[in-house]
Amino acid sequence: MSERVAVRKTYKLFVGGKFPRSESGRSYLVQDANVSLASRKDARDAVLAARAAVKGWAGATAYNRGQILYRVAEMLEGRREQFVALGVPGDEVDAAVDRWVWYAGWSDKLAQVYGGANPVAGPYFNLSAPEPTGVVAVVAPERPALLGLVSVIAPAIVSGNTVVVAASPSEPLAAVTLAEVLATSDLPGGVVNILTGRLSETVPTLAAHMDVNALDLTGVSDASLATELEVKAAENLKRVLRPAPADHDWTADPGVTRMTTLLETKTVWHPKGV
Repeated sequence: MSERVAVRKTYKLFVGGKFPRSESGRSYLVQDANVSLASRKDARDAVLAARAAVKGWAGATAYNRGQILYRVAEMLEGRREQFVALGVPGDEVDAAVDRWVWYAGWSDKLAQVYGGANPVAGPYFNLSAPEPTGVVAVVAPERPALLGLVSVIAPAIVSGNTVVVAASPSEPLAAVTLAEVLATSDLPGGVVNILTGRLSETVPTLAAHMDVNALDLTGVSDASLATELEVKAAENLKRVLRPAPADHDWTADPGVTRMTTLLETKTVWHPKGV
């Protein structure tokens, strides 16, 4: 019997809850697998999918969003060995599961902690409530490939935002495998969209896109590129999160800054009854 020819797995993009091939038809080799090289057109398609998902996701109850994030944690826990086989350390997978659970617990508490009644002089109620910013473009950290990715996605979507994520170019398998987890975890299509490939081909398009409301540059290590992206983001006044320092400890307590930075505060005045 002749020796079999190995059939490499081909990982596609994750856009709108589906797994399309890059419209460019290109891919690159990572750990004996083919990974799609996303194009500018793919980035624009991902923004369209994210925008279409905003109304339904932001309109869901906080309790329901928390349930879905917890379901993601359950599914990730069940596929732990698959991530380990890809080279993700077991303790990193465990930390990623715990992080999903942590953010899931915040979903129905954000309004209580960061909203409330404001004292005013007059016969009025003045109420403030946090609302999602909208579509957020995210550059995931290069490493740790899984924990870093979860640490930028979960705080963005827990409050009702949708995201387009540029995954780590050198270690994309954790991202595309996480996409398979998200696709089977009750998360509505378009809430999370994942692009793989060269950051130089997709992120400038996301930074300049007029339908993107915020830009998270966490994974950008090139200072000149970060400046270029901030300039592009300024055209429609995107909210920008600066790149994380190279020595950032992703295992530390994440705090609430990533959630609150991607919130808007809506204030309503209402007359008191006589």
